[in-house]
Amino acid sequence: MQVTEQEIEEIRDFIHQLNSIQEGIVVVEGQRDTIALRKLGFSGKVLEFHKFGGMVNFADSVAKYKKLIILFDRDKKGRHLTGKAIQLLQRRTKIDLSFKRKLRIITKGKIMFTEQLVCYESYLF
Repeated sequence: MQVTEQEIEEIRDFIHQLNSIQEGIVVVEGQRDTIALRKLGFSGKVLEFHKFGGMVNFADSVAKYKKLIILFDRDKKGRHLTGKAIQLLQRRTKIDLSFKRKLRIITKGKIMFTEQLVCYESYLF
């Protein structure tokens, strides 16, 4: 995969912005997504959707957080989960999709799955 200097800088900035969030929590689909974020330097709290045993349990458990930063994948399943989460949580907590959009813009759509971010690890360190 072709990676530009600008992309690398923007990924660095992306991780820095994620790390600087005070009252929010990042939500990903699974463990490989968490691992990829950690390898890029993300040090904040991450929740993995698959550990909740379904959307209703997930919604009930995460509603206590002030802000959810959803980084579900950009495939059909990820889009479905994002829509469902918004539907169930929109009146209970703030949902932030801006980081998901930033990632799409930074990578120019090359990254469909959060776990693919691991490909930037060697460029950042």
